[in-house]
Amino acid sequence: MSTLLKYKKILLPSIILITTTALIMIIFNNPPTSHRAKPSQAAQMTVTTTTLAAQTYQVIVQSFGTVKPRTQSVLFSQVSGQINHVSKQFRTGGFFEQGDILIELDDRDHRAEVKIAQASLMSARQNLQEEDARVKQAKADWKRLGKGKAPNALVLRQPQYEAAKAQVLSAEAQLDKVKLSLERTKIVAPYAGRILQKNVDIGQVISSNTQLADIFAVDYVEIRLPIKNKDLPLMKLPEEYRNAHKQSKIGDAANNSSMISDVVISSDLMGQQVWQGKIVRTESAIDEMSQQLYVVAQIIRPYDGKYNQGAQIKMGQYVTAKITGREIQNALVIPSSAIYQGSYVYIVKEGLLMRKEIKLGWQNGTESIVIQGLLAGDELVLTSLGQVSSGTPVAIAGKISTQIKRESRSPKERRSKLEKIAKEQNITVEALIAKRKDKKVQTSKVNN
Repeated sequence: MSTLLKYKKILLPSIILITTTALIMIIFNNPPTSHRAKPSQAAQMTVTTTTLAAQTYQVIVQSFGTVKPRTQSVLFSQVSGQINHVSKQFRTGGFFEQGDILIELDDRDHRAEVKIAQASLMSARQNLQEEDARVKQAKADWKRLGKGKAPNALVLRQPQYEAAKAQVLSAEAQLDKVKLSLERTKIVAPYAGRILQKNVDIGQVISSNTQLADIFAVDYVEIRLPIKNKDLPLMKLPEEYRNAHKQSKIGDAANNSSMISDVVISSDLMGQQVWQGKIVRTESAIDEMSQQLYVVAQIIRPYDGKYNQGAQIKMGQYVTAKITGREIQNALVIPSSAIYQGSYVYIVKEGLLMRKEIKLGWQNGTESIVIQGLLAGDELVLTSLGQVSSGTPVAIAGKISTQIKRESRSPKERRSKLEKIAKEQNITVEALIAKRKDKKVQTSKVNN
């Protein structure tokens, strides 16, 4: 019994030790293996792109301003009297043509003054005729009694004759003056225009220099438009030079015409309103407050229904303008929304996303002209991207089906394709695979 117990104490630890050793050897000889697949080379995102191409680009410069009349003036009365007639168009907003009679004053006093002036003129002329007869008689008397001596002016009544002539001239001037006052009882429109505000009405007694109405011309209106400094090199500015009005050469006239830019004026005050205009002149100084140059646009016949449809343009109305600038040849134009932080864009090259630093020549709210960093034929990414890095595999929208088809080929089909390419290049399939791997490594290093 004691011998059996003794053997148990010796064998049991030995069995445990042998078993443990065997398990350790089995574990070391059979380490766990990873079954993770290699990183996928398939595209992780799909983007929309556009292929860049050089083009002739028409620059359109945007600006804004308020509508002002070509001529605005205050209509005054030059004589006094009671208003006994007003034109139907003499009202706020009323139109009138040049020469129209807007207001008529009571002219009876002025007609009476004309008759008085006519009577004075007749009396002065009679006095002149009598004095002329006296002069002739004095000459005859001196010829008979003067004994051959030269007569002086007093003998021949020359001072009296000149005084009579002066009275006639004075009477004629007075008659012209009262006739002019009689004409001025009719207030005549100085130009084709519109009533901005009227200040008098029928029955009112007015004196000279009374303000009758505020009026403005309607042959065309003007809009003063500021031009940003960055847009000035791309504008066609109609500059006027000293003594330019004296030049009558056909070539100069054609050159001035070519520098007049078209402009589209628009407003949404009363629905969508659009007018066609011209940039007719450039102001002579830079505005001190904004440090910008202003040009002046004109809209011809803005109130003529034949030329302008829809709601009428109003004085003081805020409008926006699109001014036709210069044409740029071989321009690379991209959407402004594709630019990040104003300095770089993304393109797709060989299925990889690449960041490109760019330099802009001109930009507006929607389009930009690139002068450095991109080339014609580049695939510009239009899709808005988040935090991405160069070298990210991407798929181009519209070309996904081709990529999926390529990836879905069986190993046998891929091997067949590789053998065909290797045969064309006169190398082995293994050499072709190694060549492609080297190319991918080099591309990755360049992008990083």
